[in-house]
Amino acid sequence: MSKRALSVTREQNFPDWYQAIVRDGDMAETSPVRGCMIIKPWGWGVWERIQAELDARIKDTGHDNCYFPLFIPMSFLAKEAEHVEGFAKEMAVVTHHRLKNEGGKLVVDPDAKLEEPLIVRPTSETIIGDAFQRWIKSYRDLPLLVNQWANVVRWEMRTRLFLRTTEFLWQEGHTAHADRDDAVAETLKMLEVYRTFAEDVLAMPVVAGEKPPNERFPGADNTYSIEAMMQDGKALQAGTSHYLGTHFAEAQNIQFQNAQGALTHCHTTSWGVSTRLIGGVIMTHGDDDGLRLPPMIAPRQIVIVPMLREKPEDAELIEYCKSLEKELKAAGIRTLVDLKLTKSAEKRWNWVRRGAPVIVEIGGRDATGGNVTFMRRDRLRDGDKVISNTKPRADFVAEAPALLKEIQSTLYSEAKARLDSNIITNIKSFKELEEYFGPAAEGDDEAGAFKGWVRVPWSRPEGAALDAIADRLKALKLTIRNAPLAQEAVAGTCLFTGEAAKEYVLIARAY
Repeated sequence: MSKRALSVTREQNFPDWYQAIVRDGDMAETSPVRGCMIIKPWGWGVWERIQAELDARIKDTGHDNCYFPLFIPMSFLAKEAEHVEGFAKEMAVVTHHRLKNEGGKLVVDPDAKLEEPLIVRPTSETIIGDAFQRWIKSYRDLPLLVNQWANVVRWEMRTRLFLRTTEFLWQEGHTAHADRDDAVAETLKMLEVYRTFAEDVLAMPVVAGEKPPNERFPGADNTYSIEAMMQDGKALQAGTSHYLGTHFAEAQNIQFQNAQGALTHCHTTSWGVSTRLIGGVIMTHGDDDGLRLPPMIAPRQIVIVPMLREKPEDAELIEYCKSLEKELKAAGIRTLVDLKLTKSAEKRWNWVRRGAPVIVEIGGRDATGGNVTFMRRDRLRDGDKVISNTKPRADFVAEAPALLKEIQSTLYSEAKARLDSNIITNIKSFKELEEYFGPAAEGDDEAGAFKGWVRVPWSRPEGAALDAIADRLKALKLTIRNAPLAQEAVAGTCLFTGEAAKEYVLIARAY
């Protein structure tokens, strides 16, 4: 293995490997505020690409962007008891509005106590609902479809960059509808937007399905998710879409006059994805040399590394590289010439670790001969040997768009094959389930043997019966991820209740 590879492999310690990619790929770092992160330019560039691609899809489905305040009056949350209970332990609360200097130290001014505490946004259903009740008067105002890109705060005890932080970035869609059917259709439509976005843009295959009642968003009638399989076999909930019924409408008095002139409550939805998608991309596509970015979200799709020697002839080499960059940009490819006066090999491996899809190395002979030498990040090695290719410049430029599409497709195909081959269907009892997964490791960060997901028949138990099942699974650090929307005819009895099965569900350890 090259000394330029990461200091730890996936097999040695998957959590440490993940942290190494975030660090060595120059994606993010921890901040002075516990549990928060600083997203560095390369990581932010990935988020910008995710934003741009997803935002276009959200707008194509008829939603308008808006923005709501970071602070929410506590009285708004108090109106929705079930919703608040689900987030109560995670909320950050503002109680005072100024500081004062006391003995040379800044302290909270006890005379500046707010009349009403403010909650730092954990999610926006309540404050958006307050606006909806003003904006909606008639059935002619429906459906109301809005989305916002924002940050949210939820106190976390165990944090991991991108995957789970106290403050994170996301988009949250909120809609209001005249009836249940329209709202449910919206919920499923946006779930499908997430599914196709994950697969087509992130090259991350997912399973779309409905969460069991105990895994629903607080206050929702139904919660749907897309679940992705990471390279350690764990599931990552990559996006959720919720049908909220009329619960929030009743709490916030969101009513409209229907065509018959009667007042009735709206049916509402909410849905969102966050910066944890970047963590999902890392754990889906990374290898032991670093990150591998799908070209659609790479801030720079092709990076050109001139082999500079700090000699007069460097000027001609730089001009060759810049003219190549210009041609590639004209073809719509995000391209960068790295002119840092660092050793070429060091620059090359810097971009390998960052996951640039194509890395071009240009030396004097390439420039003289009108050639391009390049490496595909998705197929970097044959064993310990790094693979490079050389083509005439005109051919490389002409074929570059197709090359990027092929890399995108290759990354998806690899991940899809892993997902499809690691959903286990032959578990017939809870004992077999327990034996398959083995005892739960201490802490979420423990490295362990790869275990895929298990698909089992399910009778849709609720209430106390479901709680008891959830407790048994929790002891093994397992959860029911979802009941896939794409179901084959179910056969047999429920693994847990022995009753006639109604559907299949997926069970896994998860992030």
